[in-house]
Amino acid sequence: MENNNKMREDNSREDWEKVLLVGVDDGTDKENFEYSMEELGSLAEACFMEPVGVITQKMETVNKGLYIGTGKVREVKEAAENLEADVIVFDNSLSPSQLRNLQEELNKPILDRTSLILDIFERRARTREAKLQVECAKLKYLLPRLVGMHKALTRQGGTSGSMSSRGAGEKKLELDRRRIEQRISELSRELKELSAERQLQRKKRQEDGIPLVAMTGYTNAGKSTIMNAMIDIYMKNEEKKVLEKDMLFATLDTTVRRINTGNNRDFLLSDTVGFIHKLPHGLVQAFQSTLSEVLNADLLLHVVDYSDPNFREQMDTTRETLNELGAGEIPVVTVFNKADKCAEEITYPQLVGEDKIYISAKEENSLRALTEKVISLVYADYQTVDFLFPYEKGSILSYFMEHAHVLEKKYEEKGTWIRVKCHKADKEKYSEYIM
Repeated sequence: MENNNKMREDNSREDWEKVLLVGVDDGTDKENFEYSMEELGSLAEACFMEPVGVITQKMETVNKGLYIGTGKVREVKEAAENLEADVIVFDNSLSPSQLRNLQEELNKPILDRTSLILDIFERRARTREAKLQVECAKLKYLLPRLVGMHKALTRQGGTSGSMSSRGAGEKKLELDRRRIEQRISELSRELKELSAERQLQRKKRQEDGIPLVAMTGYTNAGKSTIMNAMIDIYMKNEEKKVLEKDMLFATLDTTVRRINTGNNRDFLLSDTVGFIHKLPHGLVQAFQSTLSEVLNADLLLHVVDYSDPNFREQMDTTRETLNELGAGEIPVVTVFNKADKCAEEITYPQLVGEDKIYISAKEENSLRALTEKVISLVYADYQTVDFLFPYEKGSILSYFMEHAHVLEKKYEEKGTWIRVKCHKADKEKYSEYIM
């Protein structure tokens, strides 16, 4: 894949570790397996590792003790030595026993897909909340795998339950386990406090009555590019922009920006962490408070890299993750981005039905077409109403001037007459002033 060809300038490719990729094909979906292995290589590159070889094995069910067959273990060991691989990466999560057994057999550092993704998240985290979320997920993943880490330590001593009678390995293991459990508790408390702060911010935004539109989708589909393009068009504030790079998981932190389109038809746009095939469940749980922006959205923009040959599989992954989060019932517009990079010629911006649009986030007319589509949906419940507010009810008039789309306004003998497009809830609340 080409997603990670442009890496951070501060890490020369010459310094990258060499990595051997290993996967098991259960025979159910050859194309999906090949794509998963290709993506594993991109994940390795995102961790500044250079794939030097790929070894696969066809098995209906994985080996419970070694993940791969014993003969394949020997093949992997020989390949790692011949290719001078520094690390061996497996395309699935390994159980604690599989990790321990493979380390003993291969005598090389081993990572699985989950630990690789956790490493990327650790590198990319910028805000305090993201760092705490990643650390918590990593420790929860590490806890049951401590035994494999301490395999080189001795295990001598008595068999009683007291810690003082155990060998050095057991003592170290127990101490590490306690420290990790204590740290997980501390992180959980801090994250709970940050989640409460986020809920207060969300409640304030909801009280303002501004629709929330959340961008979601596969990593590197162009969500941050769309966010920055809208900031350029409607806010013209460079400081409000988010990190935008052609790499997996360039952005982990949820960002919310108010898009001021004029005529009091603003909306809040949020950019959330991207998804990926086999995204570790622990990460989904760890980022629950961050991803809750999706659950509270009035509309989801499912951003898809239409130029990627595997975009359909990526769409499936996103849908599955959204369902796992409980966001399956929220209205969705599928945004097929990067239409300008497709091999086939396609007209854009182009609306297809009520829930699809083809765009290029690099072109202003595409962004304006997307914005109009968003406004038409999030303000669909707005109705045209004529009000007459007595002059002593100036505060109500000010509310409508700030929160509704005012079409006409006249000063009459009994008060101020306005024709507005407002939410049906406001129409019902102030029905006594309707003309």
